[in-house]
Amino acid sequence: MQCCRCGSPLDRPGDYCLVCHTSNADVVVLELGRSRGTVVVLDDEEVVGRRTVTTTPESDGEQVRSELRSFAGQIAEEVRRKRPEEVYATGERAVLRAVRAELRYPLYRIDADDPIEHVRDRRGEPALEVVEASVAEKLGGAHSTLVGGRSGKNALKVVAGHPHVKKIVPGPIDAGGSGSRTGVRAKATRADTNGNVRLLLRDGSSVQENRVVTTAGERDLGERVRADLNEALAEADLA
Repeated sequence: MQCCRCGSPLDRPGDYCLVCHTSNADVVVLELGRSRGTVVVLDDEEVVGRRTVTTTPESDGEQVRSELRSFAGQIAEEVRRKRPEEVYATGERAVLRAVRAELRYPLYRIDADDPIEHVRDRRGEPALEVVEASVAEKLGGAHSTLVGGRSGKNALKVVAGHPHVKKIVPGPIDAGGSGSRTGVRAKATRADTNGNVRLLLRDGSSVQENRVVTTAGERDLGERVRADLNEALAEADLA
């Protein structure tokens, strides 16, 4: 494949051109299994490249972590070569979580029988503003105490890391809920008319409702963000 602008040969289809500094792909779709990951490259909804990365899963302690990190790193490197505008992923949560940790691109989890067609349909929807602020900058409000301590803080970090979240305002803690032994659980509730959602943190009988301000602007787009947040929380074993 050649660069769409200057005609320079590309090492792999869809690679970013280092000669004229031009992108030759705008979207990457990842189909992630535990032993095999497929990186599909799209440019203007056309598939221009496809590459498969494989691994042999380990079964023992530190070797598992090292092998998974290496596998995720190879997949992430394929994404970085393209410098896409968006990355979508489906498949094994453990692999997706590891790949997300390796990337600095907005990554959206999808669940569809045909992920490529799903992404094509989704790209027809209105685009949302991406917030470049750090996680620390997005956290605010008067209530510094969080349900669940460190786990509660981790849940807020997951939500704050979403590219369409502007700010999180922690609310007061209500200790009058029903008891639970499942540990800290987090859930984003239905979006309001402005596209904002509430993040409920539960730990035992304690419940905290946190306001999450998004860039959605209206309910339907807010529902997209809510679904993404709940998927991210599930990947982090917090849902």
